[in-house]
Amino acid sequence: MRIAILAVQGAFREHAQMLEMLGVPSVELRKKEDFAQAYDGLILPGGESTVQGKMLRELDMFATVKDQIQMGMPVLATCAGMVLLAEEIDGEEKAYLQTIPMVVKRNAYGRQLGSFCIENDFKGVGTVPMTFIRAPYVSAIGENVEILAKENDHIAAVRYGRQIALAFHPELCQNPAIHKLFLSMVNEYMNRK
Repeated sequence: MRIAILAVQGAFREHAQMLEMLGVPSVELRKKEDFAQAYDGLILPGGESTVQGKMLRELDMFATVKDQIQMGMPVLATCAGMVLLAEEIDGEEKAYLQTIPMVVKRNAYGRQLGSFCIENDFKGVGTVPMTFIRAPYVSAIGENVEILAKENDHIAAVRYGRQIALAFHPELCQNPAIHKLFLSMVNEYMNRK
């Protein structure tokens, strides 16, 4: 098993460190040629969704990432990654990859100073630490989107097929539970190939 991490901008190194801690090798996707590497799952990290979306297009990576997700490749998306996957972004005319039928409110918790950390229940995993940094939240979901976690009344994590999207950053905590959940999904996917 090998996991690709979108590395055009954002907190990709922390995901690589978490995977390394779990004994799983990773590759970084920085340019179109990097798609030639073999991998079994994809991580879309936190960062600036506007910058990441722009870079994906400028580097001619957008269509390949979208195709891989639509073909069933397992994806773990955190914070900005959640925004990239949303079918619709609240108050904006355009969205990015649009692979999950959900509406996301960008920077819903305010600026950097509005960052916070809590411990909360995550479906199928138990209580996990959740670090929110200028985080989005899901304001509406479509059919077959499963809610995995909430923060107060806001949807903080969802699953849709083989896509898991989180408003928070599990890679910033020492708890590997969510990455393990993602890797089990990747394992399942590999066994069905």
